[in-house]
Amino acid sequence: MEMKNTSWQQRYLTSEIFTLRCKILDKPGMFAGLSDAIGSTGAHTGEIRLVALQDKYKIRDVTVYLSDKAQLKELLEKIKQTTGLQVLSVTDEILEIHRSGTIEVHSRVPIKTLTDLRMIYTPGVASVCEKIDRDPNVSLEMTGICDRVAIVTNGTAVLGLGDIGPLASLPVMEGKAAIMSEFVNVSAFPILIDTKDVDDFVETVAKISAGFGAIQMEDVAAPSCFEIEEKLQKRLDIPVFHDDQHGTATIVLAALINALKRTKKKAKNCSALILGAGAAGYAITKMLLGFGIGDIVVYDSKGPIYRGRKENMNPYKKKLARTTNKNNEKAILAKGFAGKDIFIGVSRPNMVSKEMVSSMAKAPIVLPLSNPVGEISKQEASEAGAAVTADGRDINNALAYPSIFRGALDAKAKKITIQMKLAASRKLAELAPRKHLLPDILDRNVHKKVAMEVAKAWLKSNK
Repeated sequence: MEMKNTSWQQRYLTSEIFTLRCKILDKPGMFAGLSDAIGSTGAHTGEIRLVALQDKYKIRDVTVYLSDKAQLKELLEKIKQTTGLQVLSVTDEILEIHRSGTIEVHSRVPIKTLTDLRMIYTPGVASVCEKIDRDPNVSLEMTGICDRVAIVTNGTAVLGLGDIGPLASLPVMEGKAAIMSEFVNVSAFPILIDTKDVDDFVETVAKISAGFGAIQMEDVAAPSCFEIEEKLQKRLDIPVFHDDQHGTATIVLAALINALKRTKKKAKNCSALILGAGAAGYAITKMLLGFGIGDIVVYDSKGPIYRGRKENMNPYKKKLARTTNKNNEKAILAKGFAGKDIFIGVSRPNMVSKEMVSSMAKAPIVLPLSNPVGEISKQEASEAGAAVTADGRDINNALAYPSIFRGALDAKAKKITIQMKLAASRKLAELAPRKHLLPDILDRNVHKKVAMEVAKAWLKSNK
């Protein structure tokens, strides 16, 4: 027997997934006791499978979706106190799914005969090598470069974990590679680069770039990530795309387009406050300016970025100072919210109060995107008057970067332009179901349609 008692959204919004092997007394109402224990702790029930019959008991595997491990401890204690129920084992499903890694390499061509082997490898493959030697462009047709991306990282800014180094970041890179393979048929290979030196990182990527159609930078801390991306893109004739910047900015803009429609606001008349001036904040700001948001004030840990500020500035913040904050506002964060139409947070948890949101313009849009905990909860933002609110679990860049790379590879693009990213944002917004900010991340057709728009945008600007 298999049942599914939780929605996709409930499952997606949880951080921990465990399967409890439960011994349940085979009497009416006993399973209800287990359900009550799960519900009373705020957990969600997933798959339920009958494993065995044992005397007067049924052995069932029950999957539960939890916010953290403290909730698991609470749940186990509740079950322990319930007569007729016993937990025999607890399996961490997230650890299990990553066991031995989440990606592997498969041959596209079956090798069933000696002839197959000779064509794929020696001696037949020599003719293909000679063809590429005469004309390197042939590699786009005769090798997997047309579908191959390198995911490069030094592990200095991994999710909400910070600088954990390249090896500990590998499960993230494997996960991204699995997503690329599953949704857009791109073969992505994690490349771990154990250095924090910008030039060393650039040189390493440049030397391995010949075997790839594009480079995806991932989890590289600011401000080094900006310099690395700029240097690599100047040096290479294939796209270099820092997902933490541009994937995030693309999906945020897609959600914002629909939020603006819902609130009947026009971009050019809106003012925005962005909290966080790292990789994501910098790219979101540039993207929103490109889309036409009227004015943006960017805050970092020292306050608003404005023209003439001296403290804690770098070349990228100076660029922001020149292009944002039209009125050169210098107010502290608590005052900076006053009258703003849009808030986007890419900083730290619990940085924003209900009072700040209440001071915003009528029907404000509030996007607290810090992971795993937002700058303010969606519930608090709504209670404070937000007309539209979404957090980092609702707005996931995995809905953007696969199709951007697929489109860039299909168009044989030399780089990923703002026009390509804007095309992706607009199409994602268009494909969202009514009353939703974004489409379903699991819908393969969404990724396919967005990839086509990205490719068209490159071809249109390079006729």
